[in-house]
Amino acid sequence: MSSDLTFIGLFLQASFVVQLIMLLLLGVSVASWTFIFQRSRALGGAREEMRQFEDKFWSGADLNKLYQEVSSHDNVSGIASIFCAGFKEFVRLRKSNTSTNGIVDGTYRAMRVSMSREVEELESRLPFLATAGSISPYIGLFGTVWGIMNAFIALGEVQQATLAMVAPGIAEALIATAIGLFAAIPAVIAYNRFSHQVEKLENSYGNFMEEFSAILHRQAIASQQA
Repeated sequence: MSSDLTFIGLFLQASFVVQLIMLLLLGVSVASWTFIFQRSRALGGAREEMRQFEDKFWSGADLNKLYQEVSSHDNVSGIASIFCAGFKEFVRLRKSNTSTNGIVDGTYRAMRVSMSREVEELESRLPFLATAGSISPYIGLFGTVWGIMNAFIALGEVQQATLAMVAPGIAEALIATAIGLFAAIPAVIAYNRFSHQVEKLENSYGNFMEEFSAILHRQAIASQQA
């Protein structure tokens, strides 16, 4: 066996199966980091959009003007999308002379559907991170077991084994587990962090829906009493 213990040397002298596993894990790692950066930007943007919208909403702006301003944008997302869905349904039901409870229930359902879509978008790519974090160590371990098995088979063909003969085979086997952990650890950390952020955003969306529903309920009562 060659005594080249560099990463490239270990990769080149590994068996085809171990090389394939290493390449697979490196691909998973690259994809995980790509999704980590994408989700980080997306969730950061969602938090910033929510902050800006809530500043406008709670500043006492007229709801009709706010709806026209927000709906005029090409890409409405996050809490603004929930607001637009609820207010649009509120106006439609109020024009159809629906009862107050019917208006509130219909508006809340429209916002609930919109919120489900927004949360689903926020959670995109998270299942991949969870899967990568859970299976990458096992894939690496499989490569390690396969490599060690081949190393011992090769050692069985010689009469006297030395450390110089054993070390390269064991090292090239263990590197598969190392790559598996390298792919899994960032994915698990990112998944837990992003899941917590999505949960916080979902709670904020839910709180806004409750508060907005109360405001629309008061407006519905006032319009029917007028």
